[in-house]
Amino acid sequence: MLKQIILSVVTLISTLSISAQSTNIHLNSLGFLPDHNKTATISEPCEVYNILNTDGEVVFTGKTTGPRYQKDVDQKVWNADFSRFTKPGEYTLEIEGVGKTAPFNIAADAFNLAAKTSMRGFYLWRCGAEVDGTFNGNHYHQNVCHLEDGYEDYIGNKGVKHDGTGGWHDAGDYGKYTVNAGITVGVLFKAWDHFKPQLENLNLDTPNATSKLPAFLEEIKWETDWVLKMQYPDGSGRVSHKLTRVNFSPFIMADKDHEKRYFTEWSSAATADFVAMMAMAARYFQPYDPVYAQICLEAAWLSYNFLRDNPEDKGFVQGDFKTGGYQTSDNDDRLWAAAEMWETTGDKSSLDDFEKRAKTIDFRIDENWDWGNVSNLGMFTYILSSREGKTPGVEKAIKRNTIKNADQLVEKANKDVYSRALGSTYFWGCNGTVARQTINLQVANRIKPKEEYINTSLSIIDHLFGNNYYNRSFVTGLGNHAPMHPHDRRSGADSIEEPWPGYLVGGGHTATDWVDEQESYSHNEIAINWQAALVYALAGFISK
Repeated sequence: MLKQIILSVVTLISTLSISAQSTNIHLNSLGFLPDHNKTATISEPCEVYNILNTDGEVVFTGKTTGPRYQKDVDQKVWNADFSRFTKPGEYTLEIEGVGKTAPFNIAADAFNLAAKTSMRGFYLWRCGAEVDGTFNGNHYHQNVCHLEDGYEDYIGNKGVKHDGTGGWHDAGDYGKYTVNAGITVGVLFKAWDHFKPQLENLNLDTPNATSKLPAFLEEIKWETDWVLKMQYPDGSGRVSHKLTRVNFSPFIMADKDHEKRYFTEWSSAATADFVAMMAMAARYFQPYDPVYAQICLEAAWLSYNFLRDNPEDKGFVQGDFKTGGYQTSDNDDRLWAAAEMWETTGDKSSLDDFEKRAKTIDFRIDENWDWGNVSNLGMFTYILSSREGKTPGVEKAIKRNTIKNADQLVEKANKDVYSRALGSTYFWGCNGTVARQTINLQVANRIKPKEEYINTSLSIIDHLFGNNYYNRSFVTGLGNHAPMHPHDRRSGADSIEEPWPGYLVGGGHTATDWVDEQESYSHNEIAINWQAALVYALAGFISK
Protein backbone atom coordinates (compact mmCIF):
# COMPACT_ATOMS: atom_id res chain seq x y z
CA MET A 1 0.00 0.00 0.00
CA LEU A 2 2.81 2.44 0.95
CA LYS A 3 4.55 1.85 -2.38
CA GLN A 4 1.32 2.51 -4.31
CA ILE A 5 0.88 5.79 -2.41
CA ILE A 6 4.47 6.78 -3.19
CA LEU A 7 4.03 5.87 -6.86
CA SER A 8 0.86 7.95 -7.03
CA VAL A 9 2.72 10.94 -5.58
CA VAL A 10 5.62 10.44 -8.02
CA THR A 11 3.18 10.26 -10.92
CA LEU A 12 1.47 13.47 -9.75
CA ILE A 13 4.82 15.26 -9.43
CA SER A 14 5.79 14.02 -12.90
CA THR A 15 2.51 15.30 -14.29
CA LEU A 16 2.97 18.70 -12.65
CA SER A 17 6.56 18.93 -13.89
CA ILE A 18 5.43 18.70 -17.50
CA SER A 19 2.52 21.08 -17.06
CA ALA A 20 4.57 23.82 -18.75
CA GLN A 21 4.92 21.55 -21.76
CA SER A 22 2.03 21.04 -24.17
CA THR A 23 0.40 17.63 -23.98
CA ASN A 24 -0.92 18.22 -27.49
CA ILE A 25 2.47 18.04 -29.21
CA HIS A 26 3.38 14.41 -29.82
CA LEU A 27 6.90 13.45 -30.85
CA ASN A 28 9.72 11.00 -30.21
CA SER A 29 11.06 12.19 -26.88
CA LEU A 30 14.35 10.33 -27.38
CA GLY A 31 15.18 12.72 -30.20
CA PHE A 32 16.07 12.35 -33.85
CA LEU A 33 18.93 11.36 -36.15
CA PRO A 34 20.41 14.32 -38.06
CA ASP A 35 19.95 13.07 -41.61
CA HIS A 36 16.58 11.34 -41.25
CA ASN A 37 12.94 12.29 -40.88
CA LYS A 38 11.88 14.47 -37.95
CA THR A 39 8.18 14.99 -37.42
CA ALA A 40 5.71 15.85 -34.68
CA THR A 41 1.95 15.46 -34.49
CA ILE A 42 -0.14 18.23 -32.97
CA SER A 43 -3.68 17.53 -31.76
CA GLU A 44 -4.71 21.19 -31.63
CA PRO A 45 -5.20 23.73 -34.45
CA CYS A 46 -1.92 25.36 -35.45
CA GLU A 47 -0.10 26.89 -38.37
CA VAL A 48 3.51 27.76 -37.45
CA TYR A 49 6.23 25.86 -35.62
CA ASN A 50 9.66 26.93 -34.43
CA ILE A 51 12.76 25.02 -33.40
CA LEU A 52 14.41 26.72 -30.43
CA ASN A 53 17.97 26.22 -29.22
CA THR A 54 18.96 26.09 -25.55
CA ASP A 55 19.09 29.89 -25.45
CA GLY A 56 15.49 30.11 -26.63
CA GLU A 57 16.50 31.44 -30.04
CA VAL A 58 14.54 30.39 -33.13
CA VAL A 59 16.91 28.40 -35.37
CA PHE A 60 14.35 26.94 -37.77
CA THR A 61 10.73 27.68 -38.59
CA GLY A 62 8.07 26.21 -40.78
CA LYS A 63 4.38 25.76 -41.42
CA THR A 64 2.34 22.79 -40.27
CA THR A 65 0.17 20.70 -42.58
CA GLY A 66 -3.31 19.42 -41.87
CA PRO A 67 -5.70 18.85 -40.39
CA ARG A 68 -6.22 15.12 -40.86
CA TYR A 69 -8.95 13.25 -39.01
CA GLN A 70 -8.64 9.66 -37.82
CA LYS A 71 -11.63 7.81 -36.45
CA ASP A 72 -9.98 5.33 -34.05
CA VAL A 73 -8.41 8.14 -32.00
CA ASP A 74 -11.25 10.57 -32.80
CA GLN A 75 -8.81 13.40 -33.40
CA LYS A 76 -7.97 16.06 -35.94
CA VAL A 77 -4.21 16.48 -36.09
CA TRP A 78 -1.64 18.70 -37.74
CA ASN A 79 1.90 17.73 -38.67
CA ALA A 80 5.19 19.55 -38.24
CA ASP A 81 7.94 18.20 -40.49
CA PHE A 82 11.36 19.64 -39.67
CA SER A 83 13.42 16.97 -41.44
CA ARG A 84 15.40 19.62 -43.30
CA PHE A 85 16.87 20.85 -40.02
CA THR A 86 19.93 18.65 -39.45
CA LYS A 87 22.23 20.47 -37.04
CA PRO A 88 23.05 18.32 -33.98
CA GLY A 89 22.19 19.76 -30.60
CA GLU A 90 19.51 20.10 -27.94
CA TYR A 91 16.29 21.77 -29.00
CA THR A 92 12.67 22.48 -28.12
CA LEU A 93 9.77 22.42 -30.55
CA GLU A 94 7.44 25.39 -30.16
CA ILE A 95 4.01 25.38 -31.79
CA GLU A 96 2.65 28.91 -31.92
CA GLY A 97 -0.62 29.15 -30.02
CA VAL A 98 -0.20 25.64 -28.56
CA GLY A 99 2.97 25.40 -26.48
CA LYS A 100 6.39 23.81 -26.30
CA THR A 101 7.81 20.31 -25.95
CA ALA A 102 10.39 19.11 -23.47
CA PRO A 103 13.95 19.42 -24.78
CA PHE A 104 15.08 16.74 -27.24
CA ASN A 105 18.32 15.96 -29.04
CA ILE A 106 19.24 15.77 -32.66
CA ALA A 107 22.26 13.51 -32.65
CA ALA A 108 23.80 10.53 -34.40
CA ASP A 109 23.68 8.64 -31.11
CA ALA A 110 20.11 9.67 -30.21
CA PHE A 111 19.04 6.03 -29.81
CA ASN A 112 22.22 4.54 -28.33
CA LEU A 113 21.21 4.74 -24.68
CA ALA A 114 17.79 3.28 -25.42
CA ALA A 115 19.36 0.41 -27.38
CA LYS A 116 21.77 -0.39 -24.58
CA THR A 117 19.14 -0.10 -21.85
CA SER A 118 16.60 -2.25 -23.68
CA MET A 119 19.15 -5.01 -24.33
CA ARG A 120 20.45 -4.74 -20.79
CA GLY A 121 16.89 -5.47 -19.71
CA PHE A 122 17.57 -9.11 -20.60
CA TYR A 123 20.45 -9.20 -18.14
CA LEU A 124 18.13 -7.78 -15.49
CA TRP A 125 15.68 -10.60 -16.35
CA ARG A 126 18.23 -13.32 -15.60
CA CYS A 127 17.01 -16.29 -13.61
CA GLY A 128 19.34 -18.24 -11.32
CA ALA A 129 21.80 -15.39 -10.87
CA GLU A 130 22.25 -12.26 -8.84
CA VAL A 131 21.63 -9.17 -10.96
CA ASP A 132 22.59 -5.64 -10.14
CA GLY A 133 22.49 -2.28 -11.82
CA THR A 134 22.06 1.46 -11.48
CA PHE A 135 19.89 3.62 -13.70
CA ASN A 136 18.92 7.26 -13.25
CA GLY A 137 20.24 7.19 -9.71
CA ASN A 138 18.28 4.10 -8.69
CA HIS A 139 19.96 0.87 -7.64
CA TYR A 140 18.16 -2.26 -8.87
CA HIS A 141 19.05 -5.59 -7.34
CA GLN A 142 17.78 -9.16 -7.33
CA ASN A 143 19.29 -11.99 -5.34
CA VAL A 144 19.95 -15.43 -6.80
CA CYS A 145 16.66 -17.19 -7.50
CA HIS A 146 15.09 -20.51 -8.58
CA LEU A 147 18.12 -22.72 -8.00
CA GLU A 148 15.81 -25.72 -7.55
CA ASP A 149 14.65 -25.65 -11.21
CA GLY A 150 13.23 -28.08 -11.95
CA TYR A 151 11.28 -31.25 -11.19
CA GLU A 152 10.34 -34.01 -13.65
CA ASP A 153 6.97 -34.99 -12.14
CA TYR A 154 5.09 -34.02 -15.32
CA ILE A 155 7.42 -35.87 -17.66
CA GLY A 156 7.07 -39.19 -15.89
CA ASN A 157 9.61 -39.07 -13.07
CA LYS A 158 7.90 -37.99 -9.87
CA GLY A 159 10.22 -36.34 -7.35
CA VAL A 160 13.23 -36.47 -9.70
CA LYS A 161 15.03 -33.23 -10.42
CA HIS A 162 17.48 -32.19 -13.10
CA ASP A 163 19.19 -28.88 -13.79
CA GLY A 164 16.90 -26.33 -15.40
CA THR A 165 18.50 -23.22 -13.93
CA GLY A 166 19.35 -20.12 -15.91
CA GLY A 167 17.58 -18.39 -18.76
CA TRP A 168 15.45 -15.28 -18.54
CA HIS A 169 12.22 -14.78 -16.69
CA ASP A 170 9.61 -14.61 -19.39
CA ALA A 171 7.65 -11.46 -18.65
CA GLY A 172 6.05 -9.88 -15.62
CA ASP A 173 6.10 -13.37 -14.11
CA TYR A 174 9.00 -15.69 -13.32
CA GLY A 175 8.17 -18.61 -15.61
CA LYS A 176 10.35 -19.84 -18.50
CA TYR A 177 8.67 -20.89 -21.74
CA THR A 178 10.32 -22.55 -24.73
CA VAL A 179 7.95 -21.21 -27.38
CA ASN A 180 8.33 -17.59 -26.30
CA ALA A 181 12.05 -18.08 -25.98
CA GLY A 182 11.96 -19.12 -29.63
CA ILE A 183 10.80 -15.89 -31.19
CA THR A 184 12.86 -13.91 -28.68
CA VAL A 185 16.16 -15.64 -29.42
CA GLY A 186 15.35 -15.73 -33.13
CA VAL A 187 14.77 -11.98 -33.30
CA LEU A 188 17.88 -11.20 -31.25
CA PHE A 189 20.01 -13.38 -33.52
CA LYS A 190 18.46 -11.57 -36.49
CA ALA A 191 19.55 -8.28 -34.94
CA TRP A 192 23.09 -9.64 -34.61
CA ASP A 193 23.06 -10.90 -38.18
CA HIS A 194 21.71 -7.68 -39.68
CA PHE A 195 23.51 -5.12 -37.50
CA LYS A 196 26.67 -6.83 -36.29
CA PRO A 197 28.93 -3.79 -36.84
CA GLN A 198 26.71 -1.72 -34.53
CA LEU A 199 26.35 -4.46 -31.90
CA GLU A 200 29.70 -6.24 -31.64
CA ASN A 201 31.23 -3.52 -29.47
CA LEU A 202 28.07 -2.60 -27.58
CA ASN A 203 28.95 -2.35 -23.88
CA LEU A 204 26.09 -3.69 -21.77
CA ASP A 205 27.88 -3.30 -18.43
CA THR A 206 27.13 -6.94 -17.64
CA PRO A 207 29.47 -9.33 -15.81
CA ASN A 208 31.09 -10.78 -18.93
CA ALA A 209 34.55 -9.23 -18.81
CA THR A 210 36.32 -12.58 -19.23
CA SER A 211 33.96 -13.94 -21.86
CA LYS A 212 35.24 -14.81 -25.32
CA LEU A 213 31.91 -13.60 -26.70
CA PRO A 214 30.78 -10.05 -27.51
CA ALA A 215 28.43 -8.84 -24.77
CA PHE A 216 25.38 -9.04 -27.04
CA LEU A 217 25.97 -12.72 -27.81
CA GLU A 218 26.97 -13.43 -24.22
CA GLU A 219 23.54 -12.33 -23.07
CA ILE A 220 21.79 -14.50 -25.65
CA LYS A 221 23.94 -17.41 -24.50
CA TRP A 222 22.51 -17.05 -21.00
CA GLU A 223 19.19 -18.04 -22.56
CA THR A 224 20.47 -20.71 -24.95
CA ASP A 225 22.32 -22.40 -22.07
CA TRP A 226 18.94 -22.81 -20.40
CA VAL A 227 17.15 -23.80 -23.61
CA LEU A 228 19.59 -26.71 -23.99
CA LYS A 229 18.35 -28.02 -20.64
CA MET A 230 14.77 -28.21 -21.88
CA GLN A 231 15.45 -31.32 -23.97
CA TYR A 232 14.11 -34.42 -22.28
CA PRO A 233 16.89 -36.21 -20.38
CA ASP A 234 15.95 -39.53 -22.05
CA GLY A 235 17.76 -38.62 -25.29
CA SER A 236 14.56 -38.73 -27.36
CA GLY A 237 14.88 -35.17 -28.66
CA ARG A 238 11.53 -34.08 -27.20
CA VAL A 239 11.53 -30.64 -25.60
CA SER A 240 9.48 -29.51 -22.61
CA HIS A 241 7.01 -26.77 -23.38
CA LYS A 242 7.86 -24.76 -20.27
CA LEU A 243 9.40 -24.76 -16.80
CA THR A 244 7.16 -23.07 -14.23
CA ARG A 245 5.28 -23.54 -11.00
CA VAL A 246 1.68 -24.68 -11.43
CA ASN A 247 0.31 -21.17 -10.87
CA PHE A 248 1.64 -17.64 -10.92
CA SER A 249 3.52 -16.32 -7.91
CA PRO A 250 2.26 -13.27 -6.03
CA PHE A 251 4.07 -9.95 -6.47
CA ILE A 252 7.27 -10.93 -4.68
CA MET A 253 10.92 -10.74 -5.65
CA ALA A 254 12.16 -13.79 -7.53
CA ASP A 255 14.39 -15.03 -4.71
CA LYS A 256 11.30 -15.20 -2.46
CA ASP A 257 9.53 -17.58 -4.85
CA HIS A 258 10.13 -21.01 -3.31
CA GLU A 259 7.31 -23.03 -4.89
CA LYS A 260 8.33 -26.15 -6.82
CA ARG A 261 8.77 -25.57 -10.54
CA TYR A 262 8.34 -28.32 -13.09
CA PHE A 263 9.42 -29.33 -16.57
CA THR A 264 6.18 -29.84 -18.45
CA GLU A 265 5.30 -32.32 -21.15
CA TRP A 266 6.74 -31.72 -24.58
CA SER A 267 5.04 -30.10 -27.56
CA SER A 268 6.03 -30.25 -31.20
CA ALA A 269 5.99 -26.44 -31.48
CA ALA A 270 8.41 -26.11 -28.56
CA THR A 271 10.61 -28.85 -30.04
CA ALA A 272 10.69 -27.13 -33.44
CA ASP A 273 11.50 -23.77 -31.87
CA PHE A 274 14.28 -25.48 -29.93
CA VAL A 275 15.71 -26.77 -33.22
CA ALA A 276 15.66 -23.31 -34.77
CA MET A 277 17.29 -21.68 -31.75
CA MET A 278 20.02 -24.30 -31.49
CA ALA A 279 20.77 -24.19 -35.22
CA MET A 280 21.13 -20.41 -35.04
CA ALA A 281 23.25 -20.69 -31.89
CA ALA A 282 25.57 -23.14 -33.66
CA ARG A 283 25.97 -20.68 -36.51
CA TYR A 284 26.53 -17.48 -34.57
CA PHE A 285 28.63 -18.87 -31.71
CA GLN A 286 30.89 -20.93 -33.98
CA PRO A 287 33.46 -18.15 -34.64
CA TYR A 288 33.88 -17.55 -30.91
CA ASP A 289 33.27 -20.92 -29.25
CA PRO A 290 33.28 -23.84 -31.70
CA VAL A 291 32.93 -26.42 -28.93
CA TYR A 292 29.73 -24.84 -27.66
CA ALA A 293 28.50 -24.39 -31.23
CA GLN A 294 28.93 -28.13 -31.84
CA ILE A 295 26.95 -28.93 -28.69
CA CYS A 296 24.12 -26.74 -29.97
CA LEU A 297 24.23 -28.32 -33.42
CA GLU A 298 24.11 -31.87 -32.08
CA ALA A 299 21.15 -30.95 -29.90
CA ALA A 300 19.42 -29.41 -32.92
CA TRP A 301 19.93 -32.54 -35.02
CA LEU A 302 18.59 -34.79 -32.26
CA SER A 303 15.33 -32.85 -31.99
CA TYR A 304 15.02 -32.22 -35.73
CA ASN A 305 15.33 -35.92 -36.48
CA PHE A 306 12.72 -36.63 -33.81
CA LEU A 307 10.34 -34.19 -35.49
CA ARG A 308 10.90 -35.77 -38.90
CA ASP A 309 10.10 -39.17 -37.42
CA ASN A 310 7.03 -37.77 -35.65
CA PRO A 311 5.21 -35.46 -38.07
CA GLU A 312 2.00 -35.05 -36.05
CA ASP A 313 1.18 -31.70 -34.44
CA LYS A 314 1.56 -32.48 -30.74
CA GLY A 315 -0.05 -29.63 -28.83
CA PHE A 316 0.47 -28.71 -25.21
CA VAL A 317 -2.30 -29.30 -22.68
CA GLN A 318 -2.20 -27.11 -19.59
CA GLY A 319 -3.64 -29.71 -17.19
CA ASP A 320 -2.71 -28.60 -13.67
CA PHE A 321 -0.91 -25.49 -14.87
CA LYS A 322 -2.32 -21.96 -14.72
CA THR A 323 0.83 -20.23 -15.97
CA GLY A 324 1.21 -19.03 -19.56
CA GLY A 325 0.01 -21.57 -22.11
CA TYR A 326 1.77 -20.45 -25.31
CA GLN A 327 -0.33 -23.02 -27.14
CA THR A 328 0.12 -22.99 -30.89
CA SER A 329 0.08 -25.26 -33.92
CA ASP A 330 3.48 -26.25 -35.24
CA ASN A 331 3.65 -25.80 -39.03
CA ASP A 332 5.25 -22.35 -38.80
CA ASP A 333 7.68 -23.57 -36.13
CA ARG A 334 8.69 -26.57 -38.23
CA LEU A 335 9.14 -24.29 -41.26
CA TRP A 336 11.46 -22.03 -39.26
CA ALA A 337 13.38 -25.01 -37.88
CA ALA A 338 13.97 -26.36 -41.39
CA ALA A 339 15.22 -22.99 -42.65
CA GLU A 340 17.73 -22.62 -39.82
CA MET A 341 18.98 -26.20 -40.14
CA TRP A 342 19.59 -25.65 -43.84
CA GLU A 343 21.30 -22.30 -43.35
CA THR A 344 23.59 -23.72 -40.67
CA THR A 345 24.43 -27.05 -42.34
CA GLY A 346 23.51 -26.85 -46.02
CA ASP A 347 21.53 -30.06 -45.58
CA LYS A 348 19.46 -30.65 -48.73
CA SER A 349 16.64 -32.46 -46.96
CA SER A 350 16.19 -29.47 -44.64
CA LEU A 351 15.99 -27.19 -47.67
CA ASP A 352 13.37 -29.44 -49.24
CA ASP A 353 11.46 -29.46 -45.95
CA PHE A 354 11.43 -25.67 -45.81
CA GLU A 355 10.43 -25.12 -49.43
CA LYS A 356 7.60 -27.65 -49.18
CA ARG A 357 6.23 -25.97 -46.08
CA ALA A 358 6.63 -22.48 -47.55
CA LYS A 359 4.56 -23.53 -50.54
CA THR A 360 1.68 -24.69 -48.31
CA ILE A 361 1.25 -21.10 -47.06
CA ASP A 362 1.71 -19.57 -50.52
CA PHE A 363 5.09 -18.10 -49.55
CA ARG A 364 3.24 -15.64 -47.34
CA ILE A 365 4.92 -12.86 -45.36
CA ASP A 366 2.90 -11.70 -42.37
CA GLU A 367 2.65 -8.10 -41.20
CA ASN A 368 1.20 -9.12 -37.80
CA TRP A 369 3.30 -11.85 -36.21
CA ASP A 370 4.52 -13.02 -32.84
CA TRP A 371 5.26 -16.29 -30.98
CA GLY A 372 2.16 -17.95 -32.45
CA ASN A 373 3.38 -17.50 -36.01
CA VAL A 374 7.12 -17.47 -36.59
CA SER A 375 7.16 -18.38 -40.28
CA ASN A 376 8.59 -14.93 -41.15
CA LEU A 377 11.80 -15.86 -39.34
CA GLY A 378 12.25 -18.84 -41.62
CA MET A 379 11.28 -16.91 -44.74
CA PHE A 380 13.76 -14.13 -43.97
CA THR A 381 16.59 -16.58 -43.26
CA TYR A 382 15.93 -18.26 -46.60
CA ILE A 383 15.78 -15.16 -48.81
CA LEU A 384 18.84 -13.53 -47.25
CA SER A 385 20.90 -16.71 -47.42
CA SER A 386 23.89 -16.83 -49.76
CA ARG A 387 23.73 -20.63 -49.92
CA GLU A 388 23.19 -22.26 -53.28
CA GLY A 389 20.46 -24.74 -54.07
CA LYS A 390 17.37 -22.61 -53.60
CA THR A 391 14.54 -23.20 -56.05
CA PRO A 392 14.42 -20.00 -58.14
CA GLY A 393 10.62 -19.83 -58.20
CA VAL A 394 10.39 -20.18 -54.44
CA GLU A 395 13.02 -17.54 -53.80
CA LYS A 396 11.39 -15.15 -56.25
CA ALA A 397 7.95 -15.59 -54.69
CA ILE A 398 9.17 -14.99 -51.14
CA LYS A 399 11.19 -11.93 -52.15
CA ARG A 400 8.21 -10.54 -54.07
CA ASN A 401 5.94 -11.01 -51.07
CA THR A 402 8.51 -9.46 -48.73
CA ILE A 403 8.68 -6.30 -50.85
CA LYS A 404 4.89 -6.20 -51.23
CA ASN A 405 4.46 -6.55 -47.48
CA ALA A 406 6.96 -3.78 -46.74
CA ASP A 407 5.26 -1.46 -49.22
CA GLN A 408 1.96 -2.11 -47.45
CA LEU A 409 3.53 -1.26 -44.10
CA VAL A 410 4.85 2.01 -45.52
CA GLU A 411 1.40 2.82 -46.87
CA LYS A 412 -0.29 2.07 -43.53
CA ALA A 413 2.21 4.17 -41.61
CA ASN A 414 1.76 7.08 -44.01
CA LYS A 415 -2.03 6.94 -43.61
CA ASP A 416 -1.98 6.71 -39.81
CA VAL A 417 -1.86 10.09 -38.05
CA TYR A 418 0.70 8.69 -35.59
CA SER A 419 2.66 6.76 -38.25
CA ARG A 420 1.62 3.40 -36.81
CA ALA A 421 2.46 0.72 -39.38
CA LEU A 422 -0.06 -1.70 -37.81
CA GLY A 423 -2.80 0.84 -38.53
CA SER A 424 -5.96 0.49 -36.46
CA THR A 425 -5.31 -3.10 -35.34
CA TYR A 426 -4.91 -3.43 -31.56
CA PHE A 427 -4.59 -6.41 -29.20
CA TRP A 428 -2.68 -7.69 -26.18
CA GLY A 429 1.00 -7.00 -26.83
CA CYS A 430 0.48 -4.99 -30.00
CA ASN A 431 3.37 -2.63 -29.18
CA GLY A 432 5.68 -5.61 -29.56
CA THR A 433 4.23 -6.37 -32.96
CA VAL A 434 4.63 -2.74 -34.05
CA ALA A 435 8.30 -2.89 -33.07
CA ARG A 436 8.70 -6.26 -34.81
CA GLN A 437 7.47 -4.82 -38.11
CA THR A 438 10.85 -3.14 -38.40
CA ILE A 439 12.25 -6.59 -39.23
CA ASN A 440 9.95 -6.82 -42.26
CA LEU A 441 11.07 -3.37 -43.37
CA GLN A 442 14.78 -3.89 -42.78
CA VAL A 443 14.75 -7.24 -44.60
CA ALA A 444 12.96 -5.65 -47.56
CA ASN A 445 15.57 -2.89 -47.53
CA ARG A 446 18.34 -5.48 -47.73
CA ILE A 447 16.68 -7.02 -50.78
CA LYS A 448 15.71 -3.78 -52.48
CA PRO A 449 17.02 -0.64 -50.72
CA LYS A 450 14.37 2.03 -50.42
CA GLU A 451 14.39 5.18 -48.28
CA GLU A 452 10.76 4.69 -47.33
CA TYR A 453 11.58 1.41 -45.53
CA ILE A 454 14.11 3.15 -43.29
CA ASN A 455 11.84 6.13 -42.69
CA THR A 456 8.97 3.86 -41.69
CA SER A 457 11.26 1.92 -39.35
CA LEU A 458 12.16 5.23 -37.72
CA SER A 459 8.51 6.26 -37.54
CA ILE A 460 7.84 3.07 -35.56
CA ILE A 461 10.51 4.10 -33.05
CA ASP A 462 8.96 7.58 -32.98
CA HIS A 463 5.58 6.04 -32.19
CA LEU A 464 6.88 3.89 -29.35
CA PHE A 465 8.69 6.79 -27.69
CA GLY A 466 6.01 9.45 -27.79
CA ASN A 467 4.48 10.12 -31.20
CA ASN A 468 1.27 8.39 -30.18
CA TYR A 469 -2.20 9.22 -28.89
CA TYR A 470 -0.99 9.37 -25.28
CA ASN A 471 2.05 11.57 -25.95
CA ARG A 472 4.01 9.14 -23.76
CA SER A 473 6.89 6.76 -24.10
CA PHE A 474 5.86 3.09 -23.91
CA VAL A 475 9.28 2.10 -22.48
CA THR A 476 10.05 2.24 -18.77
CA GLY A 477 12.74 4.72 -17.79
CA LEU A 478 13.22 6.08 -21.32
CA GLY A 479 11.61 9.10 -22.91
CA ASN A 480 9.01 11.47 -21.51
CA HIS A 481 6.27 10.38 -19.12
CA ALA A 482 7.35 6.74 -19.41
CA PRO A 483 5.26 3.95 -17.82
CA MET A 484 5.43 3.92 -14.04
CA HIS A 485 3.31 0.88 -13.20
CA PRO A 486 4.23 -2.04 -15.50
CA HIS A 487 2.85 -5.49 -14.74
CA ASP A 488 6.21 -6.70 -13.49
CA ARG A 489 6.73 -8.52 -10.22
CA ARG A 490 10.12 -6.96 -9.53
CA SER A 491 8.84 -3.43 -10.06
CA GLY A 492 5.84 -4.14 -7.88
CA ALA A 493 7.74 -5.90 -5.09
CA ASP A 494 10.91 -3.85 -4.60
CA SER A 495 11.12 -0.60 -2.63
CA ILE A 496 12.02 1.65 -5.57
CA GLU A 497 9.47 4.07 -6.94
CA GLU A 498 10.71 3.92 -10.53
CA PRO A 499 10.11 0.62 -12.35
CA TRP A 500 12.96 -1.52 -13.64
CA PRO A 501 14.23 0.31 -16.75
CA GLY A 502 14.17 -0.27 -20.47
CA TYR A 503 11.08 -2.43 -20.88
CA LEU A 504 8.40 -2.08 -23.57
CA VAL A 505 4.85 -2.44 -22.25
CA GLY A 506 2.19 -4.24 -24.26
CA GLY A 507 -0.17 -1.40 -25.17
CA GLY A 508 -3.90 -0.93 -25.64
CA HIS A 509 -6.62 -3.17 -27.02
CA THR A 510 -8.06 -0.15 -28.82
CA ALA A 511 -6.47 3.08 -29.98
CA THR A 512 -7.39 4.89 -26.76
CA ASP A 513 -7.75 2.37 -23.88
CA TRP A 514 -4.14 1.80 -22.74
CA VAL A 515 -3.74 2.25 -18.99
CA ASP A 516 -0.53 2.52 -17.01
CA GLU A 517 -1.70 0.19 -14.24
CA GLN A 518 0.18 -2.71 -12.67
CA GLU A 519 -2.95 -4.85 -12.37
CA SER A 520 -3.69 -4.68 -16.08
CA TYR A 521 -1.42 -7.40 -17.46
CA SER A 522 -3.26 -7.27 -20.78
CA HIS A 523 -2.29 -3.61 -21.26
CA ASN A 524 0.86 -3.05 -19.26
CA GLU A 525 2.87 -6.26 -18.93
CA ILE A 526 6.42 -6.57 -20.20
CA ALA A 527 7.66 -9.68 -22.05
CA ILE A 528 10.83 -11.00 -23.65
CA ASN A 529 9.26 -11.39 -27.10
CA TRP A 530 8.21 -7.73 -27.21
CA GLN A 531 11.55 -6.68 -25.76
CA ALA A 532 13.53 -8.46 -28.46
CA ALA A 533 11.51 -6.61 -31.09
CA LEU A 534 12.36 -3.29 -29.43
CA VAL A 535 16.05 -4.23 -29.35
CA TYR A 536 15.94 -5.06 -33.05
CA ALA A 537 14.15 -1.82 -33.94
CA LEU A 538 16.77 0.28 -32.15
CA ALA A 539 19.79 -1.79 -33.21
CA GLY A 540 19.45 -0.65 -36.80
CA PHE A 541 20.13 2.93 -35.77
CA ILE A 542 22.93 2.64 -33.24
CA SER A 543 25.82 5.01 -33.93
CA LYS A 544 29.13 3.20 -33.67
